[in-house]
Amino acid sequence: MRQPALELRWSDKDGSVSDTPDLGPAPQRVAVHAEQVRRLVAEQFPEWADLPVEPVANGGWDNWTFHLGSALLVRLPSAAEYALAVEKEHRWLPTLAARLPLPIPTPLAKGKPGAGYPHPWSIYRWLDGERANVDRVADPVRFALDLAEFLAALQSVDAADGPQPGIHNWFRGGTLRTYGGKVDRALAGLDGQVDSELAREIWASALDARWDGVDRWFHGDVAEGNLLLDDGRLAAVIDFGTCGVGDPACDLAIAWTLLTTDGRRAFRKRLSVDDATWARGRGWALWKTLSTYSYSFQDPEDAEDFASARRILGEIFTEYTASVATRR
Repeated sequence: MRQPALELRWSDKDGSVSDTPDLGPAPQRVAVHAEQVRRLVAEQFPEWADLPVEPVANGGWDNWTFHLGSALLVRLPSAAEYALAVEKEHRWLPTLAARLPLPIPTPLAKGKPGAGYPHPWSIYRWLDGERANVDRVADPVRFALDLAEFLAALQSVDAADGPQPGIHNWFRGGTLRTYGGKVDRALAGLDGQVDSELAREIWASALDARWDGVDRWFHGDVAEGNLLLDDGRLAAVIDFGTCGVGDPACDLAIAWTLLTTDGRRAFRKRLSVDDATWARGRGWALWKTLSTYSYSFQDPEDAEDFASARRILGEIFTEYTASVATRR
């Protein structure tokens, strides 16, 4: 079933019409425990009822994830908004998997509400690999090129009838203006902590960079936790809950969040990214990083997130400043 298309007419508080979607209130997450998952599997898929169920370490936010034996994975949306992606994943992931150069998750079975759990859910085959990070990547340029090859293949898949931006993917593939409020709130909270003037200049350049309007497939959350390595090389790409068709610039944020300077250069060249798309990709990286920076800089428990956000913001600032100097 096709997701509803993004209707770019939204009512502001004063009654005027805006082209900026409203993200709405924060999702109300539900807790899920292993015994509940055992009951769901036993009731709906008795062929797997004897397999042990164990939570996946660092299993994500949008979905609760559990090992089902050694070869399967149970994925349960943590809120109604995240559950909107289930139908999309079952419809499109098998199609995408057949056209991509690396393994991606493909659903084996779709469950329904039960055992006190209110949403549809899925069983997948487990994909082996370790989470990507700067220290684990064996060859940064090779990694960047492999990732670019994957995204180029994804963008080449026919986008006709693909899922348009919406709540199912928090408007990835749509206008960056959706996240303007998050940028403003983050910078207000970071007053004196970061170069707000430079951040606003980068954000403005991203908003001004026009998209050609041609729908292309995108993943929507190309991030460390969704890129799996085998012996330091890119081995699989997971978690397509935010995938869709539209502006693929959101997938470029990884250029600043994980890639090295040389890797970023190789990544951009392989994807033949023009200046406008690159600027929008930088904007996606910026709002995400500012949001992380704003909640983590004062809390010792978030020291690791803070260090990462500070590093990434430095990458964004340095790369943008260099690009401006080159144009002059």
